[in-house]
Amino acid sequence: MRKIVVSNYISLDGFIAGPNGEIDWFVWDDESEQYSKELVASFDTMLFGRVTYELMAGYWPTVTTEDPIIKENMNKSPKIVFSRTLDKADWNNTRLVREIIPEEILKMKQQPGKDMVIFGSGSIVAHLTQLHLIDDYRMLVNPVILGSGIRQFSDKDTTQLKLVESKTFTSGLVMLHYQPHHQ
Repeated sequence: MRKIVVSNYISLDGFIAGPNGEIDWFVWDDESEQYSKELVASFDTMLFGRVTYELMAGYWPTVTTEDPIIKENMNKSPKIVFSRTLDKADWNNTRLVREIIPEEILKMKQQPGKDMVIFGSGSIVAHLTQLHLIDDYRMLVNPVILGSGIRQFSDKDTTQLKLVESKTFTSGLVMLHYQPHHQ
């Protein structure tokens, strides 16, 4: 069965973006780029909320400075954007879904293919966490304290996790790979 994997950069104090959505504090170096290349090779579908989708759709189709392997995967992979307010989703290979229906997500997980990944999309991650539909959490903890911003999880989230893997990068970035205990 395919997994739903969350791979997000997060501050030490639990934020995935600054108060205005800024992500300029992310650590990006050769090691995190290599991690990203390995990650994009492991999935064939991306899941987004509206805000992250709009950011990614505005960036990846025209960027010229990113690694070509990552760029190609970001632009060619199937994408599903969950939004009640978005009128259309024009980024290549994107399907717009109005509502998260657990049974439909379970059907997607049973389809053949590689894993599905969520980047950013805090509200989608929180919702799917509450529904126990996330299989892997790969959090890239950045050596920064933001003090405020957009949280990864809501106050309602209580999910027991087990550590599967950890990796410390020379930059101080730490990748923590968790799975829910219920698996």
